[in-house]
Parts: sequence; structure tokens; C-alpha cells
Amino acid sequence: MIIGALTSLFSSLPSNDWPLKKIEIVQVGDPVLRKEARSLSLKEIRSQEIQDLIEAMKITMREATGVGLAAPQIGKSLQLIVIEDLDHSHLTQEQLLERDRRPVPFHVVINPKLFIEEKETAEFFEGCLSIPDFVGVVPRAKKIRVECLNEKGEFTVIHAKGWYARILQHEIDHLNETLYIDRAIHGSLISKEEYLQKLRK
Repeated sequence: MIIGALTSLFSSLPSNDWPLKKIEIVQVGDPVLRKEARSLSLKEIRSQEIQDLIEAMKITMREATGVGLAAPQIGKSLQLIVIEDLDHSHLTQEQLLERDRRPVPFHVVINPKLFIEEKETAEFFEGCLSIPDFVGVVPRAKKIRVECLNEKGEFTVIHAKGWYARILQHEIDHLNETLYIDRAIHGSLISKEEYLQKLRK
């Protein structure tokens, strides 16, 4: 049964005989986004298949100009996330300060456990690669701690605040069958085009 599950899991991954490339991002309405993701074992994390999946997710996230991507978003119900937030050229210095947003280099989060370290929240618009045409205002904790494994299977503790904390909360939600629209303030959903117009003003 385990062998069959692994075969099913890895059947759609890129072959080692071909260059890794981006994977299609599933959209809202796909059942995988409403399914609790399973954790990965150390053996799985260190396997070539998962390492290839991590690389493919990195490529997919970058090509989609996202700052995070969870495995359920590419059809894999696994507790696996990639994050990178480096390009802030679309924001003014004032907007960066308001969002408490700083560069976050590429890293991998596996089997995360989220702990809220401060009850104070911040409300900002959020978008999602699986809901590409809309954004909504979502309250998120300003300061959190995440205990997880990295891509080598090593235990890691992440202390995050501001926008980085928001990214982590958003992506961990994906592992727990939750989308940002479930947490968005009622009536705040607008088109991405309208949001960009507001941002420029």
C-alpha cells in the first residue's frame, strides 16, 4: 500500500531525464485545496523525488512571481512549502515600512507547526496564485514562530514578523485546507486590477 501511494505521488513529477520545469498551479475549486495535507517522513524528504519536487516548486513560484507556494497548489497533498520574497520594486519605501516587509531568501518549510507569539494583528490585502484574479483584506498575527523541517530534514525554528509572518500563515493555511478567502474581511474582496490601481495611488 505504501509503495502504491508513493508511485501515485511521484508519477507526475518531472523525469530525471529531462530538465525540471514549472508545474501547473491548481485553481480554487480543485478538491486538493480543501484536503488536509499529510506530513513527510525523513526518508521521503531526502529522496530524489522530493528534492526534484522542491526544485520544480521553486521554478513554478518564481515564474508565477509569487512569494510562496504550497504543495497542494500544484496538486500534491503534502506538508511542503517554498518561500522567497526578494523583489519589492513595486512598493514605495513608505509601503514597505507600513507592511514591515523585508527581503526573505529562498527556503523550504516542511511539516510546520505554527505558534502565534503576539495577539496583535495587521490587516492587509492578500492574493493567491490559486485565486489569481482577486485580492481581499485578511487579518494576520504580526509575530509568529514556526517549528518545521528544512529540505535536508533538519529541525528548524523560524521567528517571523510583519509580511514574512503573513506569508508563512498564508502558506501553512494551504496545508490545512484553508484559503485566504475563508479569513478575508467580509466585503473586502476586489479584483486584482482594482487593487493595483489603489496601490499606485
